[in-house]
Amino acid sequence: MKWPEFSPSAALRALVGAGVDFVVIGGIAAVAHGGAQITQDLDVVPAPDQLNLDVLGRTLIELGARMRGVADDVPFVPDGRTLPQIEVLCLDTAAGPLDILMAPKAAPRYAELRAGALRVLIGDSPVLIASIEDLIAMKLAAGRPKDLVAVEELEAIRRLTGG
Repeated sequence: MKWPEFSPSAALRALVGAGVDFVVIGGIAAVAHGGAQITQDLDVVPAPDQLNLDVLGRTLIELGARMRGVADDVPFVPDGRTLPQIEVLCLDTAAGPLDILMAPKAAPRYAELRAGALRVLIGDSPVLIASIEDLIAMKLAAGRPKDLVAVEELEAIRRLTGG
């Protein structure tokens, strides 16, 4: 199956439309803060309560989610029973690549992550994006070269915006 080009708006519309409670992190959140990072996936942290994970699971199934990088047809159903058992789930969906992170390194608990998040419009979808401080902490903890470059950019944005 050939998936469409990456467009975070389509995935966000599906998640928001289904009523999934989540916070956007990663490159899309950095761009929403003013960064110039290029990213090829959407990273989200869902609220960990079972009802939300059930809704997220149904939405992933509707999006035809499949595990990214797994060539064989491995039996996998991204439902509300499976999601609490994962830490990171990298998926290809009809709306583009989507990474689900249940507890990213250095991120606060979900309630705190959500409370500190900013509400923005991405495309036509109102979404919560992680605060610049939380993004910096998560990217420092990830420690990959591209994350460290993003940290420098986010710190510059924070200084320029007085945040």
